[in-house]
Amino acid sequence: MTTPALSAIARELAPSGTLKVGINLSNFLLVTGKTDAGDPVGVAPDMGAEIAQRLGVEVAYVPYKTPGELADMAATGAWDIGLIGAEPQRAAKIAFSPAYCEIEATYLVPAGSPLQTIADVDQPGVRMAVTARTAYGLWLERNISHAARIETTSLDNALDTFLAEKLDALAGLKPKLLSDIARVPGGRILDGHFMTVQQAIGTAKDNVAGAAFLKSFADEAKASGLVARLIAKHQVVGLSVAR
Repeated sequence: MTTPALSAIARELAPSGTLKVGINLSNFLLVTGKTDAGDPVGVAPDMGAEIAQRLGVEVAYVPYKTPGELADMAATGAWDIGLIGAEPQRAAKIAFSPAYCEIEATYLVPAGSPLQTIADVDQPGVRMAVTARTAYGLWLERNISHAARIETTSLDNALDTFLAEKLDALAGLKPKLLSDIARVPGGRILDGHFMTVQQAIGTAKDNVAGAAFLKSFADEAKASGLVARLIAKHQVVGLSVAR
């Protein structure tokens, strides 16, 4: 049963009576398929549906091809909550919950590369391919001081650019790099990670009560095992419950 407090939160988070959930389709770990009707399937859509159920409202998915496009629509009313990597640049416009899951980001290097560790990559003369406006791309934008970042518009374009321009490294999510390496004979994925993408639930900063509800929901979803069950349900490899 929906309590008066939850009803008030539902009016704030879903003023239309339907919770519009922004989904980043390019995150292949959180969106693993689609229904016959075209709705996204995966951990992120299931998290959105669970939130809607707890609020006592219907759910509608608002898909975006990239996380940057999703973030651009914050506070416009296009979506009520968005499931996206929490990054400082995005937090200027979006109130984020704690992360509910995380994904390691590292580098793929070509055969014979002298780069042996994560720290080796950030030096003058090193050129890396990276998909622009991803959470890890935004991290690299803030933290890489010496290496050159060659930005691309999609994950697949990043691999193509890395190969075509004979770059020194390809930055990406480790699960994607594990599939990309099939096209890089003799390539290596560097041990460890330069960051972990913290997948969270965001809403407009004006939604103060709604943001507090999402924080509590994210914490409970981790503690209760809900996130772990959804990862197992969708058989996702490379996605971990956030610490």
